[in-house]
Order: sequence, then C-alpha cells, then structure tokens
Amino acid sequence: MSESIAVVGAGIVGLAVARRLQQVRPGAEVTVLDKESEVGRHQTGHNSGVVHAGLYYPPGSLKATLCRRGVALLREYAREKSVPYVECGKLVVALDAAEIGRLDDIERRAHENRVPGLRRLGAAEIGEIEPHAVGVAALHSPHTAITDFVAIARALAADVVAGGGRVRLDTEVTAVRRARGGVELAVAAEERLRFDHVVVCAGLHADRLAVAAGDEPDPTIVPFRGEYLRLVPERSDLVQGLIYPVPDPRYPFLGVHFTRRVDGSVDVGPNAVLALAREGYRRRDVVPADVAAVLRHPGFRRVARRHWRTGVGEIVGSISRREFVRRARRHVPELQPGDVVPGGAGVRAQAVDRHGTLVDDFRIHHLGPVTVVRNAPSPAATSSLAIAEHVVDRIDLR
Repeated sequence: MSESIAVVGAGIVGLAVARRLQQVRPGAEVTVLDKESEVGRHQTGHNSGVVHAGLYYPPGSLKATLCRRGVALLREYAREKSVPYVECGKLVVALDAAEIGRLDDIERRAHENRVPGLRRLGAAEIGEIEPHAVGVAALHSPHTAITDFVAIARALAADVVAGGGRVRLDTEVTAVRRARGGVELAVAAEERLRFDHVVVCAGLHADRLAVAAGDEPDPTIVPFRGEYLRLVPERSDLVQGLIYPVPDPRYPFLGVHFTRRVDGSVDVGPNAVLALAREGYRRRDVVPADVAAVLRHPGFRRVARRHWRTGVGEIVGSISRREFVRRARRHVPELQPGDVVPGGAGVRAQAVDRHGTLVDDFRIHHLGPVTVVRNAPSPAATSSLAIAEHVVDRIDLR
C-alpha cells in the first residue's frame, strides 16, 4: 500500500514541498490542502516579488544556505515555466557615515555567502546605477531579481497535479491529531482525513496547527501589516531596479524600499504596523480573537515595551502619506507626495518567542509523523525550492 502524505498550505513553500515529495517518493499519494479558493493567496501573493541574492543573512544560517541554493533553483524553474525572471539589480544605499559600518557588515556577509557580482560604490557611482538615488556609499548586487511568485505557485500546483497528486482548495484544516500509525486532519464538521505523514506549511497560522499537533507554543506568530505606496506610471522612471536602505539589525524588515515589479510598476515601502487580524490586509480588518491572542503573549508585551517608540513611528507613517514620502525622499529626493498613490499591503508572519525575541532564521520542527514549518519569513519565497529539499530530506517516511 502506498504511503499518503498531506501538505497543509498552498503557498509557494507548501507547493514546493509537495512537488519535492513526488520527486523523491514517486509512489506516494500527495495531497495539498488549503482553505482558500486559489493558491498563493497570502504571503506568496502579497510579497515584494524580489528574488533575494543572500546579502544580509548570517553565514551558515538556514536563511543564507537555502537562499543561495534557492536562487539557482528558482531561476531555472522560472525559465522552464516561462515565468518572468528579471535580474534588475539592487542597490543597498548608506545615507550617512553612521550607516557605513553596517554596510561594511553586509558586504562581509555577502562575500561569505558568495553573492555573485557584488560591487562597492562611492557616492558618485550610485547615480550610474540609479540616476535619481543619493547616498554616501552603496552595495550593488546586479543579480538580485524580480519575478511573479504567484505564477510560480500556480506552476508548482500544476506540477503536483500532473504528477498524480491532488490540490484540494476550499478545504480548511481545523484540527491536527497524531493517531496510531499516522495523522488525522479535521477539514469539515464531519470529515476526517487520515495520512501517514503531514507537513504543515500554513504561514500565518503555522503556530496554531503546530500546537494542535503537540508542538510547544513557542514561537508564536505576531502579524505585522506592511503597507505600500506605488509610483504613478509617469514617475516610474525614478527607479530603475531596486533601492534598499541599510537595515537596522534590530529591525531587519523595516525601512522604505523602492521595488520595481515585473509589470513595470514601482512600489514604495513597506512600513510595519501591528495587524489586528492574521489576515489583516486592510486597516478595518479586525478579528478580536487574534488581537486578544497577541495581547496575551508575553513575548509581544516585551517587544512592545522595548520598541514602542519605533512602533509609534511606523503608525505615523501609516496614517500620514506625507510622512511616508518624507522618509522615502531620503533615498530619492525628487519624490513628491503627488508622485504616489496607495499600493497593496501584505502581512508578515513574524515569529516571536516568549522572551520577546524576533525569530529571524527559518525554523522547522519535526514531531514524529508531523513536520511543521514554524517560521519562514523573507526570503522564504526565494528559498522555497531549497526549503522543500531541506524539509523533505529530513522527513522520516519509513
């Protein structure tokens, strides 16, 4: 009898895991389950579209290793499936002398991670790459790319189906229970599905399903909404590729970026404000149970006490477009409030432990017949095919 394996979550990571399972276990019955009516509806469909080259991540970390491996796999897969993949390049720009030390650290990490083509630029050279950008120094990563991650997810789903698997949409997993010889999933009031092994790639809800499967509650997902503005089409020439700030190591996901998309549009942002729902893409999206869970979490309370000033600043940028633009103008001084319109928003599933530490690296837990991807923030989409290799290679399917 062939083994049965379920993957919970039809984002890019879950679909990549399902495809990899079929590659290494060709006789297995693989089923992907997702509560939405389409694949890639959440973090996959609301991210920046950037294929990261691996500049920032501590050498030897899972992020560094899987990002560099993932870039190569993703580039090949996108070309195989005729999905747009554009190496538009990225500038990481230091604005003053205080940021030079952090830029030096990024440069060292990037070289240790073997990021190809990296070049240090002086102030005069920045304009050769991005004519409207300013700074005192920068790093140029010419092979940083952009793609359409939803199109990648759709291609992966098609591969799973073509390989004999199933992608069951509109199917919400409400409970996970380890049972003798396997795992039972509740997907409806009266429906129970039984599998030999389950891989949970549920993103914004991964911690809840992990706890249901018997895992520890730490870390817990705290959702942060990232809001973007978008350059009006006639001003999209202000940015040629990607312009990034030097990140603050305390808040590596903060800072206003300029991000060109494969359709030619340019996003400005994001900020990061606490979302009042795990899928809170709009300010009016409020789920009281989600808010209560965040407020009860001791780790979040510690984060709030330490970083409330930063949080207030992000809220101000969310409320005031003029303030948002003011911050962006530090990198592109020609930008004016009339050059932008509201853009999209995403929700980052930020894992926070009980001590108030923002969990940065990928985290994968193995619970016998259940494997849970507990933390997969950026660059998870870039790394998705490599994450799939890493996860599947460590699953005991005997």
